[in-house]
Amino acid sequence: MAIKSKLITSLLLGFSTLALLIHTSNAGGIAVYWGQASNEETLIKTCESGRYKYVIIAFLNKFGNGQTPELNLASHCNPAGGGCQVASNGIKACQKKGIKVLLSIGGGIGKYTLTSTADAKKVADYLWNNFLGGKSNSRPLGDAVLDGIDFDIELGNTQHYDDLAKALKAHSTKVLLSAAPQCPFPDRFVGEALKAVTFDYVWIQFYNNAPCQYNADTGSVKNLLDSWAEWNRKLKAKKIFMGLPAAKKAAGSGYIPPSVLKEKVLPIIKKSPKYGGIMLWNKFYDLQNKYSHAILKSV
Repeated sequence: MAIKSKLITSLLLGFSTLALLIHTSNAGGIAVYWGQASNEETLIKTCESGRYKYVIIAFLNKFGNGQTPELNLASHCNPAGGGCQVASNGIKACQKKGIKVLLSIGGGIGKYTLTSTADAKKVADYLWNNFLGGKSNSRPLGDAVLDGIDFDIELGNTQHYDDLAKALKAHSTKVLLSAAPQCPFPDRFVGEALKAVTFDYVWIQFYNNAPCQYNADTGSVKNLLDSWAEWNRKLKAKKIFMGLPAAKKAAGSGYIPPSVLKEKVLPIIKKSPKYGGIMLWNKFYDLQNKYSHAILKSV
């Protein structure tokens, strides 16, 4: 009986330790932006790699203020005349693997703005009918139904993105919403939207922002982790991701060597209940640098 008692005690201790590890360290996934380089592989190959849980198609970079919205996928395809509808098969293939596929609106280059609540609703209706669960004769990416919309707003007016988020969720609560704010809190473009609606995924750009990114000169992660902690305290999103450049050339600053990320950063940020994983900009640079391959088992 004593031996059995010790065995039971050992088993209970083992289960308790496992439960503690699960509670204090959350498994995450890798999100990647795709669409801004023709030599970054197709959507199908991107998802067949097994390294990504989320693929963000970038960008719809013209919309609002009465403009006819336009898609820009670099040299992957020409959206004029339905030339990008071939992407539909790739989207469906990714989704069959359980990978969420979203369309990113905005970006660092483009012509977009929202001028009013009514304007935001018109854009939401367009996105719903042309990329999500609605119907249109001119769906730029074909008949595939995307999982959601990503807000990568970096230009134009800072207002009415909260109205856009609300209008998209009004079409269907199943529409996933994500955002890519800059790491200084709060983000001036999507800060109000993030307050108004609980976004499903927020991949914060911890790069090109010296006050809240990794310091390559000193090797310090303090500012990075302090900013991460602030976002976790103040943001009500379901999942928060650390957005990083996939190679040194992918951003002006903020690149973190995979070894530093695995040793000094991931063990800390994975303790957050809101931790969702790592976002990488972008697929082209990840293909060149194999960043996702280096961190996959640690994320």
